Amino acid sequence: MVSKIKSISSSTVLACLAFSVNAESLNIEKYQQAERQLSKHTEKLVVGTVEYPSWTENNKLIYSSQTQQGKQFFIFDAVTKEKKLAFDHQKLTRALARLTEQEIKPENLPFNRFELISEKIISLTLDDKLYQCNIDNYLCQLSAIAIKDSELVSPNGKLAVYIKAHNLWLRNLNDNSEKQLTTDGIENFGYATNNAGWVRGDKPVVKWSPDSKKLTTFKHDSRNVGEMAIVSTAVGHPEIDVWKYPLPGDKNIFKIHRVVIDIEQANVVVLDMPADDHRSTITDHVAGSDGSLLDVDWSSDSSHFAFVSSTRDHKTASLKIADAVSGKVRTVLTETAESFFESGVSGISWQYLDQSNEFIWFSQRSNWGHLYLVDAITGKIKNQITQGDWTVLELLNVDEKTGKLIFSAAGKEAGDPYFHYLYSINKDSSNFTLLSPEQKHHRITLSTNAEYFLDRVSTPNQAETSFIRSTNSKSGFIIEQMDITKLTDTGWQAPTPFIVKDRNNEHDIYGLMYKPSDFDASKSYPVVNYLYPGPQVGSIRGRHFRSARGDNQAIAELGFIVIEIDALGTPGRSKSFHEFYYQNMGDSGIPDQVSAIKQLAKKHHWIDSTRVGIWGHSGGGFASTRALLTYPDFYSVAVSQAGNHDNRNYADEWGEKYHGMLVKNEDGTSNYDSQANQLIVENLKGKLLIAHGTTDTNVPPYNTLIVVEALIAANKDFDMLMLPNRGHGFARKPYMMRKRWDYFVQHLLALTPPKEFTFSE
Repeated sequence: MVSKIKSISSSTVLACLAFSVNAESLNIEKYQQAERQLSKHTEKLVVGTVEYPSWTENNKLIYSSQTQQGKQFFIFDAVTKEKKLAFDHQKLTRALARLTEQEIKPENLPFNRFELISEKIISLTLDDKLYQCNIDNYLCQLSAIAIKDSELVSPNGKLAVYIKAHNLWLRNLNDNSEKQLTTDGIENFGYATNNAGWVRGDKPVVKWSPDSKKLTTFKHDSRNVGEMAIVSTAVGHPEIDVWKYPLPGDKNIFKIHRVVIDIEQANVVVLDMPADDHRSTITDHVAGSDGSLLDVDWSSDSSHFAFVSSTRDHKTASLKIADAVSGKVRTVLTETAESFFESGVSGISWQYLDQSNEFIWFSQRSNWGHLYLVDAITGKIKNQITQGDWTVLELLNVDEKTGKLIFSAAGKEAGDPYFHYLYSINKDSSNFTLLSPEQKHHRITLSTNAEYFLDRVSTPNQAETSFIRSTNSKSGFIIEQMDITKLTDTGWQAPTPFIVKDRNNEHDIYGLMYKPSDFDASKSYPVVNYLYPGPQVGSIRGRHFRSARGDNQAIAELGFIVIEIDALGTPGRSKSFHEFYYQNMGDSGIPDQVSAIKQLAKKHHWIDSTRVGIWGHSGGGFASTRALLTYPDFYSVAVSQAGNHDNRNYADEWGEKYHGMLVKNEDGTSNYDSQANQLIVENLKGKLLIAHGTTDTNVPPYNTLIVVEALIAANKDFDMLMLPNRGHGFARKPYMMRKRWDYFVQHLLALTPPKEFTFSE
């Protein structure tokens, strides 16, 4: 009997090997065509762009542009309407090459931005070194006192603060002298510490006063907070990175003890209030991208400042005013939301008007994000400034003298509710004016004095036109017109926008569809569903024109229809739309993904809804696995990358905001069980490739390993890829991208992918 079984097993193995050898292979040319759809190839074929724009104090726009001659830098004067090259690219190339002893090409200068110091002097950064160049005689020199990444510079540009041994220090940028500002900072209770658990940095978290004589910051209390650790992969002893990382339900989370520091006296004033929870009104950190302390707005005379304290559960925001000398604090108003409070959509949108003792306050109390005028003395709402079934996205400027507000918004104009527009209105709600007229998506960069704005106008399938426009009149003029002729000559095609209904047939759901360039309507195509569930952003992330959106079109070229939507639970529309799956992150908009694909398949006979794969990264890594486990008869393949598969293993500021505070039941269960992927692995039927970087400090790899452990315990077949010494951002790195393509080709197309396809340099 044993011998007979062995004989059968051998025959079976041989049969499988024969099938593998004879299986049809996908031509390598398909992969090569797919690679040509990636941005590193497509962006070279687009000219007339406006990139890295910035305004000077005197209404001049500085930007780089991809031109027929390569990357060039321009200066556009909004007042005189004069456009000119920012400098002689050949001469600057020679000057920099001579100084740095590097090969530099004039058509591809190795920087994206520069600062106009004067008419003849510019500054730029190369290899973390600051250079100043005279663009009259083209002599460049290394700046003697370069600003370090670990420093935050004062508004007057003369001072910088940094952290040393848990205390704040000041550096004078004129003479390089240093001065200690605080002395009582200790480990785990230091000043201006930049640590939210999921993200860390060396730059201090402070907010300078307008006169550069004071700053407000905090002592960051992590003394009793739990730790996270990751281990590197190496020959010999590994490096072990251990840091403070609070999780949902922890007894102790980060606390911030707010202070004001007088720079000249090195005097620290502790605000007269209890420590705040480490929370802001719009993001999962108290620091902005530049290190500035969020939710703080100084008075124009630097004598006091307004700030917002947010509760641990993100529900309640209290607007307060602090005296910068005495440290006395008073509360102006408090607002509580049933789910989570946010002070804007695209950015923090409250502002202190100290000249009139008023606030502009953002609230979604009407189910839509709008601006309100608040009395700073009484805390009473004086009037609602904006109103209607549409949302303010971000308050960009307030002119205190005229009372004029400039803000971006969405949903007011007909058409796609995700298109952004620019408006102005007076604080008494009069003179409501649309400043960006085209029914398209508008990317806005407002000038320093708010008199002009750069308006980059496009849609996902219409090339961009860049205007300079006035905020005081209807006037505007084109500075660049994007030309995509070379791109379309290659056979490139834009994604197709579509509209379907949500799972309940109530809301319109907007998405993009990608088809192969050799699309044949007589064929049947499997679907690859890309998703990012939010809740802080959606899958599509901007309705402007792009020559490539990730590798969506690349995957389509392999023989798929690629579909992405912004489902219920994503921002930019009503509050109820955004908070749809609050306290139920296991939903993640997946029912809307399924519904959208079914509706599209019913409309288009060439969509095969019996062969559907899904992939995502980070939150999308969680949701792609979730989709495979909750809809096992619909999704047959998933590629899940860097997923936060159980938010009890992820940042407290994220989980407690969107899923609520952790509640443990007497039977050992909790309200977080409903979003834990490892608890439903028994549902797995399809093919799962689960991947993670072993040194991911954002979503630590244990998020994936708890699912892997459960899959093994359930005796389930799956594929795993652990990427040694990789952090969080490996989504579209060559090896992961190739493995993802291979997985869908093998399991949705039933073809053998080209062996070890190598992307070009």
